[in-house]
This record gives sequence, C-alpha cells and structure tokens, in this order.
Amino acid sequence: MRYQAGFGLIASFLLSLPVVAATVPEGFTESLVANGINAPTAMEFAPDGRLFVLEQSGAVRVIKDGTLLAEPFVQLEVNSAGERGLLGIAFDPDFERNAYVYLYYTVPSPTHNRVSRFVAQGDVAQAESEQVLLELDPLSSATNHNGGALHFNEAGSLFIAVGDNAYGENSQSLATLHGKLLRINPDGSIPTDNPFYATTTGNNRAIWSLGLRNPFTFAIRPESGGMFINDVGQNTWEEVNLGVKGANYGWPTTEGPTTDPRFRSPFFAYQHFRIDPVVGLGCSITGGTFYNPPAPQFPASYQNRYFFADYCGGWINTLDPQGVATRFATGTRSPVDLKTGADGSLYYLSRGDNAVYRVAFTQAPGIATQPTSQIVRVGEAATFTVTASGTAPLTYQWQQDGVAIPGATAPSHTTAPVDLEDDQTEFRVVVTNAAASVTSNPATLTVTASQRPTAVITDPAEGTLFSGGETIFYAGTANDAEDGLLGGSAFTWQVDYYTGTAPARPFVLPTTGATEGSFTVPTSTPYTLADVFYRVILKVTDTAGLTTTVTRDILPRTSTLRLQTLPPGLTLELDGQPQSSGQQFEGVVGITRTLGAPQLQPQSGQLYQFVSWSDGGARVHDISTPATDTTYTAVYRLIAP
Repeated sequence: MRYQAGFGLIASFLLSLPVVAATVPEGFTESLVANGINAPTAMEFAPDGRLFVLEQSGAVRVIKDGTLLAEPFVQLEVNSAGERGLLGIAFDPDFERNAYVYLYYTVPSPTHNRVSRFVAQGDVAQAESEQVLLELDPLSSATNHNGGALHFNEAGSLFIAVGDNAYGENSQSLATLHGKLLRINPDGSIPTDNPFYATTTGNNRAIWSLGLRNPFTFAIRPESGGMFINDVGQNTWEEVNLGVKGANYGWPTTEGPTTDPRFRSPFFAYQHFRIDPVVGLGCSITGGTFYNPPAPQFPASYQNRYFFADYCGGWINTLDPQGVATRFATGTRSPVDLKTGADGSLYYLSRGDNAVYRVAFTQAPGIATQPTSQIVRVGEAATFTVTASGTAPLTYQWQQDGVAIPGATAPSHTTAPVDLEDDQTEFRVVVTNAAASVTSNPATLTVTASQRPTAVITDPAEGTLFSGGETIFYAGTANDAEDGLLGGSAFTWQVDYYTGTAPARPFVLPTTGATEGSFTVPTSTPYTLADVFYRVILKVTDTAGLTTTVTRDILPRTSTLRLQTLPPGLTLELDGQPQSSGQQFEGVVGITRTLGAPQLQPQSGQLYQFVSWSDGGARVHDISTPATDTTYTAVYRLIAP
C-alpha cells in the first residue's frame, strides 16, 4: 500500500494494543464472524453465501455457516514479501453452474503477478484445476504497489486492479500493465472493444484505464455496473475514482483533485496524515463496497451509499451519490476489505487482529397492534395479544398493573380464571430487542357477574350447499339472561371466503344492526378449484359488553369436467392453461370456466385442425359448470399427413 514494509508495519503495532469493539452508530451492532486468519488481504462472498478470505501467504480460507474451516480451499506457493502475495478473488457470474473461482497472486519465480482460474469442488479446489488466464509484467525489486483486486461486472467482464510496482512512470505507459485497471473475458481472452485494443499489442490490449498508483481495492455497483476505484496516494491525497473506460487518473503527474484537462479528477479525495473533521485521520484507502443488497437491512438513508475504509485511520465512512462523506465507524483495527452481505449487513476484514466482523442494524421494536381491552365473566380467562415489529429476536414481558407476570413471555398472554376482584386490572407488554424496548398501551380487563348471551344461526341450515350465482340468506336469534331477546342492534354479521389452506378472505365485511341478511355467490372467480367454502359468522353483544360468536360453514356443490379430443391425445385449454386430453377437474357448480382448443396442432408427424366442440360452442368459449359430471370433446380433422 504505502510502505516498503507493507501491510505488517501498522498491523504489528496494532496487534500490541488491547482489543476493543469498534464504535458504530446508534442502532448498529458489531459482532465477530471469525478470527485466526493469518495476515488477511481480501475477501468475497460466494453466490451460495460462503465467505472466502485470502491469507497473504497463499491460503484461501472458507467461512461456512459462521465457522472458519480448518482446510484451506487452496494453498498456493506465493512470494509474500512486502505487499506481494495472494491479493484478489472473484467468483464467476455463472458460479452455480461452472464453479469457477478467480485468484490474483504473486508468482515466486520469475517474480510477477498472475490471474488464474480454479474449479471449486465443495469447499476445496479441484486438484490440478488451475488455468492461468493472465501473466502480468515482471516485478522489480520493489515489493509494494501490487494492487490485486478482482471483480466481475454485470456484463460478465473481469476487471483487474494493478499497482504501479512503485515506479510512477509505469502508470502513464501503455507498454506495461502496471498502474492500470484491466478488463478481460472470463476465459482470459481480451475484449476487442477495450479502449486501447487497436493501439497496443499482446496483453497490453487488456488496459481499460490508466494513471493509477496502487488501486488496492475497487467496487462495482450491483445492477447499474457503476465502479469506484480506491487509489492509495503518496504525499497528500487518497482517491475514490469513478471507473470510466479509457480514463487517465493522472498519476504520477497529479495526485488528488486536478483541473488538468488531460486527467480525470477523483470523485472524492481526502488528505492523509491530517485530522479531517468528517473523514478523520487517514493514510491509505483500503476497502470499498456499495450498499445495494438484495435484502436491505440498514435504514433507507444508507441505500446506494458507498462505504470505504482507511487502513491507518481504522475507520469506515460513507459517500452519498453527491460525494458527501459521513463518518460511520471507528476503531476497526486496520481494515483491508469491505463487503455487503446478501443479508444486508456490512462485513469488514481486519488485518489488525486477523478477523472478519459483521456490522448489522437492529431496528428498535415497535408496537404494530396494541392489546385490546377485554370483558369476561367470572370464572373465565382473558387473552391479550400484541403484534410487534423490529429486528429479531424480540422478547416479550407482560405486566399486570405494572408488575411483571412470571412466565408471560409470549406475544399473547392468557390469564387464569378471573374473579370480581380482578375487575379493572390493566395489562401491558414490554417488547425488547438488542436496540431498545417499547411498552404497549394498557388494556383493561373488565369482569362481570352477568351471563354471556346465547346465539343461534337459523339460516342457512346445517348442510346447505352453494352454487355459483346463488343467493344465500342468513338469519339468527339471540337471547340474554339479563336482557332477554336481543334485537338487531346486538347482531354483527360477517362472511369470510376460504380456498385451500390460504387465510380467510373477507367477503361480507362486519355489519351491525340486523337479525338477517344475504349475499350472492359470484359466477366468476379466480379460485376455480372445489376446495372452497363460505363461513357465516354471527357475533352478538349484550348490554354488559359480553359477546358470543357462532359460525356456519356453507360448502360447494361440485361436479367433474372431463376434457377429451378426437382423435385422442391432443392438447386443450382450461381457463387459458394447457391441459392434456383425458384429464378431469372437479369444480363448483355454476362457476364460469373457459374452454379452448388450439386451431392447429401436430401429432406424430401429422397436422390436425379444430372442427367443433361437443357442446356446440366456439373454439374458445365459456361454460357454466354443470350440476352433473360432463365430458367436453373437441373434434379435429387431419389436414396434412
């Protein structure tokens, strides 16, 4: 990165310090993923969720299900002097099919950097699967400025960051790969639309942009393909450069912001070895990742932000799309890489204590549905329920009149049978997670000596069936020991519709004020199967507030539709979906179904044309499901042998 002594200079010092947790914003937590990684340099998530971490000495370590596996994925022979060694990793966009893993490392003799492809076989590399894709230029005696990061973009091109080998003039020369960002195809070939393809020869045709000092890390934004290149500076500036095809970033002629029209100025730059009020003390930019995970976890304000880290400063900051920097974390002990996990967490690789850490956001709990007050009679139990939001795990503690109830630690709490002395008792619940606690509104328990009302659904009768288009009448009676016969004002009717194992769908919303009512079964519905029914619900309430609920289920009349073709074996359509001839379907009587027959269809090398349906309908026509089992036959004629 910056010193001939390489990564170890600052890391050795930091290892002598006591380990303390990083400081992260309120609502965020840091946790250790794995440690015991020897001199880590980079990491990358495999598409299946495993985290691969590189050791500078040549081992690729695998963190699987939160555990650092003892056996390396592969152990390479490398030259690890200074900043050389195993430095970059990427997974093929089609990894789940081809299992290709790409590595950037320093070959011992003759000393040079190389990009190779390996085949994963479970958690280890397939024996002798290495395929060399690109041999970079020979290295001088300088052991620093090797770059090494690898990433694929959305289009499937492999980008390779290469340092200037501590010789600035390399960065402006198209006769060397040093000091460049390269672009190749996954098989090692060079795209012919690279910007310098026509003006260079050999491997130099891989050059995509130039003028870089030591692009140790870079990142590509998911989906959009936008790129930020982190270029480690020399005397004054650390740079975040917007990756642009054919761009020249100016090193060694210029460093940091520039007005020279020959060069592209950084998207963002900060000075090192001075304390910036926002960025902080820094000297070497060493990690970057865009926050665009498939399942965002952080607050919405972090979406599309760019996280970047400084090796010396031990901090992680963010950049918004306008280039404004904001402090995020401090005390990360020599971070060398950052990654956004599919779980929406931020992961950082700490060389200072040879570990991987996870920074997660814990959303404080909130009460989504408050517990409701209950009226029960003496000897009954009452149940209070709450629904809460927030980052799991959530814990619950119910209280009665402000005192915790032993064992009441679920989203619902049911009391013991109550007595009049429990009247006007208040129940509430405290919901807690790692971020905070929230207390629900109190719900009041009212206890009465009154009797619950009785309710009876008199219509429809038990066993009533329904058909499509039929009007269903419902009625009921209710009595109360204290109030006598209850009138319509005590009645609340509701009708729910059920299909399969899905939750109830409201069909008639709760309606109060009548002892009877009706609804009509539709003839057209997206739910064309026979496992459907309606539930009529009657709830009656007496003057004491006590309620009784009764229900009546109405099942469907059904019949079977059979689809046939003449000749047999052709394909038909039911409700727009292809069906094989000879199939049969149970359906609800009176529900509209659509029969269809393709105009032409081949069979066994012959071509058939539709002639007619057995019911006389058009080629595509609607039917009302009949009351009895019925076969519908589509007749075809041969038109071509």
